[in-house]
Amino acid sequence: MSETTSRREVLREQLVRDAKAAARELILTEGLAGLTLAAVARRLGVTSPALYRYFDGRNGLVQAVYDELAGELTDALREAVERQDPDDISAQLHAATRAVMTWSVANRVAFDMLMGSSFRTAASEADVADVIPVRLGALFAKLFTRLYNEIGLKHPADEEIPPALRRQLEVYRLTLNPDLPLGVIYLMITCWRQIYGLVSMAVHQHMSFAFCNHDLLFDDMIDQLLALIGLRRSPRLRID
Repeated sequence: MSETTSRREVLREQLVRDAKAAARELILTEGLAGLTLAAVARRLGVTSPALYRYFDGRNGLVQAVYDELAGELTDALREAVERQDPDDISAQLHAATRAVMTWSVANRVAFDMLMGSSFRTAASEADVADVIPVRLGALFAKLFTRLYNEIGLKHPADEEIPPALRRQLEVYRLTLNPDLPLGVIYLMITCWRQIYGLVSMAVHQHMSFAFCNHDLLFDDMIDQLLALIGLRRSPRLRID
């Protein structure tokens, strides 16, 4: 590779990084409606057509920012799990759940884009519909798989799950672990719908007149969810 080609590649990579950073700042300060190629180009001092060399228009920028934010959330969960003792599944599940809430409350606009009020807009413009369900789902599925294999997680039999819901669970199971019983996937979704509800409540400060701090609700929820899957809160939990 010649020195000229190498320098051109460095400049290209820098422009891509700067464009993603500018797009992210626009989204986080003005929402998805504030993201345009023209606005990003102005911040970089380039023309809008120049950005088409590196991104598939606005949709490409939405995709890039969404993937970056999803990666940060996933990394936060993974790091929280890795801080726990490797044999303490209760602490790992607790820490991962706490990380979802902590990150989301600290990044409210990002949460809205990933899985809140702006998600449908993002999903209509970029290929993001499966990103969070698959990335977060894979992390939790790994822990539930260990619960099932190592501890013998009790779960509903297939016939105990309504047929229409079974078909939906079968679709989701294929993206996570086809070898897990449907009942285990059912327990995962049962936990997630409560987690998502409380996280949304905390992010949007819903009912803040009574629940100005959602930690007590979180503690109550985590105890119930751990009990649902046959666990108790671990005394070895490590939370930063």
